[in-house]
Amino acid sequence: MDTNQYLEMFIEESKEHLQACNEHLLELEKNPGNIAIVNEVFRSAHTLKGMSATMGYEDIANLTHKMENVLDEIRNSRLHVTAELLDVVFVAVDQLEEMVLDIAAGGKGKLDVTDTVQKLHKIETGEEIPVAATTVEPTVASNTPQENWLTYDDYEMTVIQQSVEQDFFTYEISVKLREDCLLKAARVYMVFELLEKMGDVIKSSPSVEKLEGEDFDEIFYVALVTTEPSEDVQKKLMKVSEVTEVLVNPVTFEQLKKRNNSELDKVEENSVMEITDVIEEKQQIAEVKSPEKSTTSKNNQVQSSKTIRVNIERLDILMNLFEELVIDRGRLQSISEDLHNSELDETVERMSRITGDLQNIILNMRMVPVETVFNRFPRMVRQLARDLNKKINLEVIGAETELDRTVIDEIGDPLVHLIRNSLDHGVESPEIRLAKGKPEEGTVVLRAYHSGNHVFIEIEDDGAGINREKVLKKAISKGIVSTEVAQTLSDKQVAELILSSGFSTADVISDVSGRGVGLDVVKTTIESLGGSIEISSTEGKGSLFSIQLPLTLSIISVMLVELGEEIYAIPLSSIIETAIIRSSDILNAHNQKVIDFRGKVVPLVFLENVFDVPRESTDDEFHSVVLVRKGDKMAGLVVDSFIGQQEIVLKSLGAYLSTVFAISGATILGNGKVALIIDCNALIG
Repeated sequence: MDTNQYLEMFIEESKEHLQACNEHLLELEKNPGNIAIVNEVFRSAHTLKGMSATMGYEDIANLTHKMENVLDEIRNSRLHVTAELLDVVFVAVDQLEEMVLDIAAGGKGKLDVTDTVQKLHKIETGEEIPVAATTVEPTVASNTPQENWLTYDDYEMTVIQQSVEQDFFTYEISVKLREDCLLKAARVYMVFELLEKMGDVIKSSPSVEKLEGEDFDEIFYVALVTTEPSEDVQKKLMKVSEVTEVLVNPVTFEQLKKRNNSELDKVEENSVMEITDVIEEKQQIAEVKSPEKSTTSKNNQVQSSKTIRVNIERLDILMNLFEELVIDRGRLQSISEDLHNSELDETVERMSRITGDLQNIILNMRMVPVETVFNRFPRMVRQLARDLNKKINLEVIGAETELDRTVIDEIGDPLVHLIRNSLDHGVESPEIRLAKGKPEEGTVVLRAYHSGNHVFIEIEDDGAGINREKVLKKAISKGIVSTEVAQTLSDKQVAELILSSGFSTADVISDVSGRGVGLDVVKTTIESLGGSIEISSTEGKGSLFSIQLPLTLSIISVMLVELGEEIYAIPLSSIIETAIIRSSDILNAHNQKVIDFRGKVVPLVFLENVFDVPRESTDDEFHSVVLVRKGDKMAGLVVDSFIGQQEIVLKSLGAYLSTVFAISGATILGNGKVALIIDCNALIG
């Protein structure tokens, strides 16, 4: 059977079944006696096993078969659900997901799952479950191949990739202490203190908790990102007392990526013919059945023809073609206005209505629920809470809120970063929470909702909040603010200092907070999407990170304005209102021209000066002002005149012009001219 035609469907179906497994396993942990949940996980695993066997992916089929055996023991009451058992099953699901993603990337779906298969077999036969099922702690000697020292999750790989882009080196370091070392924890502390001065620790093995508790032999391992040469790192660490050997191994992102993709011999095929028709059945769901051939009920017939799978590349092509149509529509409207032909006017008006409807349909087709991003977080929070020895409940609100796919693709990593930050720095340990009179279980709320032409995503925790004095002290020591300026900052401004480059207030290095690159990466990514991030925090009560994002990045509504003979576009999403003011209304405050706008002092920005627009000098009595907002800050953009509202296609200026101040892109107008799009955020201090 030729399975290539079913490959795309197999990948999508597999992702859905694995997501269902993750969600149901989390439910099972909360309700270990609910056999109905076990049956749901079993059903997803069983289907995935059949599909993968039929497609010829033996590693996936073998691993799901072993996982299925364990689930069968649970639903027949021969095994009881424990956190340790679920740890192993979660690892199996992670590895299955990794194999499916490898297939999606053009690979063969191969992965060394021997260790997980053995653990599942031990569970099935009633043997003792290894306690540290979710982590691989190397206990190798110094002559062991260096590529086996450390393993990294997806998030840590992202951090390493970002640090490489910022010209950092990544080193894996093995440190060996003397066998008779009496104060191993003190030596570890000295090593980490040196490493912190040189760069940032991404990972350690054994974990920080084990190192602090001296729960290791003579060797431990760390991954470091730094700008220093490997020889200098090695020499500095060798100066620590009782350190007998330091090996520094430079690694590349590509090397680390290949670690989990080793080629294995084929394992014996299990249940290949068991569900041979699964793929064909799934394909039939996407076909529109004719009434005379359909033997199902009318309701089922309607249901099966409601949705089809469309390759996202086709939607991108459709969007690009429509963007060209929007430009031509503007051109036709311009020609129609010049010719004053009634039939042409009527035709253009009808075309505008139809293309408007078409635009709404295409944009809605590209909208994806944020649930596709949110789905990964319950698993992540569960694991991090166990790693940090904290009790944390994640509440997800508004997962059905929709965003453009281009935004969805980019927002995942910033959210991972912020949630990790809330878990590590925000929510306190159960002992500290109880001492403060709080419930021992902390709460992190992940919330999404629409507001106007924006989507807001919020991460809120009931943890320790942001310590003002600690942040200011760190900011002053890093040279981010001066001592004089620090005293004038509001609590909100102090909180937002943690978004500064390289900023960290961590007292203890951990696998979670040793990120290598700070929260500034989050801010940069969000602003590149045309969004913004705000932080509000109350010390002792918790913090709220609020992200504002545009619904779509391709077609936006703008106000066209004139400056001399040039035309500029200001996004409507930033505009509060427009106004005409007298020259006599303009005041001076601290060498800045301002106006009194409804009792609030608003600074003026003369765009002709910002963009150096050539013009004859004129002293107008009246000025046209566009009032714009960025968070709780406002500014008045002074222009020559308003042209009107228009929907335009946002085009990038390209790599060569990416650093132009206060310009986010350009568009082609109906008359063929190019109008630059103003980045209001850059103009508001």
